Amino acid sequence: MNFSDVLKALNQASAFELYRMRAGIDRVLEQPQWLDSIRSRLRVGQTISYFEPRENASSSGLIIELRRKRVLVLEIATQKRWLIEYAAINVDGADVEIREQPRQGLGRNEVAVGEMVGFVGRDQQERSGKVIRLNDKTVTLLCGRVQWRVAYQFLHRVVDSQAIDGEVLEISVVDSDGDHR
Repeated sequence: MNFSDVLKALNQASAFELYRMRAGIDRVLEQPQWLDSIRSRLRVGQTISYFEPRENASSSGLIIELRRKRVLVLEIATQKRWLIEYAAINVDGADVEIREQPRQGLGRNEVAVGEMVGFVGRDQQERSGKVIRLNDKTVTLLCGRVQWRVAYQFLHRVVDSQAIDGEVLEISVVDSDGDHR
């Protein structure tokens, strides 16, 4: 589920509409089949991951007791006991990070030495080159005979390029009549 799109839609709703939605969601989550499907996958002593809405992040805990509507959990980081809703438990290992903006660039694990990638330089020129080294926060690229250190967030995939020579790419757009713009 794309939470950015959901949050965008929710920001356009009135307070009354949001309240009605919350009541509907609460009714659905209290249905026995939802609780039973989660409860059947849990055991006392099991380590779990659960969503902590105040921190908008995942927390880890140890199940102490399974109750009718909630679970008593010992939070591993703080050693505090919490009663949490069954629905807060991430039994399927889903991504819990809610991103307001789509992620840009490439991640460190999405790039390999020898791969061709591109970036837009400070001079607004599109460049591309071969990855020669992966650093913690940047990639070292060989563009022609020049090495560039570029942050992962500014990288993009290169589809077709003469990037081995490090030349600036020119892109033309052909409209439906076959005319170049």
